[in-house]
Amino acid sequence: MLEKVLIANRGEVALRILRACKELGIKTVAVHSKADRDLIHVRLADEAVCIGPAPSSASYLNIPALISAAEVTDSTAIHPGYGFLSENANFAEQVERSGFVFVGPSASVIRLMGDKVSAIEAMKKAGVPTVPGSDGPLSDNDEEVLETARRIGYPIMIKAAAGGGGRGMRVVHKESQLLSSVSVTKSEANAAFGSGVVYMEKYLEKPRHVEVQVLADGQGNAIHLFDRDCSLQRRHQKVLEEAPAPHIDPAAREKVLKACTDACVELNYRGAGTFEFLYEDGEFYFIEMNTRVQVEHPVTEMVTGVDIVKEQLKIASGQKLSITQDEVKCDGHAFECRINAEDARTFMPSPGKVTFYHAPGGLGVRMDSHLYTGYTVPPHYDSLIGKLITWGEHRESALTRMKNALDELLVEGIKTNIDLQKDLVRDGAFQQGGVNIHYLEKKLGLS
Repeated sequence: MLEKVLIANRGEVALRILRACKELGIKTVAVHSKADRDLIHVRLADEAVCIGPAPSSASYLNIPALISAAEVTDSTAIHPGYGFLSENANFAEQVERSGFVFVGPSASVIRLMGDKVSAIEAMKKAGVPTVPGSDGPLSDNDEEVLETARRIGYPIMIKAAAGGGGRGMRVVHKESQLLSSVSVTKSEANAAFGSGVVYMEKYLEKPRHVEVQVLADGQGNAIHLFDRDCSLQRRHQKVLEEAPAPHIDPAAREKVLKACTDACVELNYRGAGTFEFLYEDGEFYFIEMNTRVQVEHPVTEMVTGVDIVKEQLKIASGQKLSITQDEVKCDGHAFECRINAEDARTFMPSPGKVTFYHAPGGLGVRMDSHLYTGYTVPPHYDSLIGKLITWGEHRESALTRMKNALDELLVEGIKTNIDLQKDLVRDGAFQQGGVNIHYLEKKLGLS
């Protein structure tokens, strides 16, 4: 087992990793910016190192500072969490070159899956269903671009190969808009990601966002932990998730779950990962793979009983998977509401001091958060301050528990999106299950 893990992150995910390490008897090192010295995991870790001032570029994205912190504390591994450097192939490479274990896939796999074009090509080769699109990057030949769009059929979407987080994408509904849209997307992609490479794919009108959680040990063993529905999104950012995804065609589900585990073996994948799909009319279409643990991993843990972060750590220590596919069962249903420090109507961030905090409890209720009364939410980082998760034997009972838990959750002193989440779990269409990725923005009047 790993001896000492440096947690290269902050907030609730850093606390989540620390707890998993403690269960496995692994010593922990918390790194923090000057603005984050009062984070709860910093107090609980065996050691803590300040790695720079508040801006992420000077601290959590500062690779030399992180490597130095690992060196001075004699850490044996670095866990990147999610966000920040978690899917940075250069970081993973430098971690391992410096003699530390990177808790995640190899740099080559991160690099492969981080480029949308190469990822789609790899998935096609591995037998994972993909969205109809261009065979690789778009050329500079206008007629070839036009012909590709005609073959796919409008509407189509232009995407940056190095894009992410909903950026670098443009929908085109008719041929007269195509060439100018390609040109603008290339320019935007180059400015945002340092690469003007774009590709084209069919734009699905009303898809759902369904993803498959996997674990693989890089030793020929891979399992899936079933699926999640993450369709409630605002500007491509997930708001509320559930597992398993409701109203999925059983045959299509079985086929895609197997395709994902087969792809992990083909890629020699190591660690936790998520295959993200658009799902429409009974068909799955691969869009990207996240080579890290995800914000919404707790819903999968609640229905399978598998501790995904502990499995990450075990795999990183060189162990084979501790569970086989036959042992993975999907029991009941779970929801996760992301709790953000932001105005529920304007979505403007709301940093400041938390004057009172009370977490809900009871059977089937889990709160993952770094909040406490007296904590000051800094203005420098993502607004996520917690995740409220509920489980029930059925979807309806899990949803009832979520309604009650949201009523119990109290955060005072700052604005939060709790009222928005209360509205969503009482929404008639959402209660029926199976809303598409555009539903929330239409509900909020944003589209």
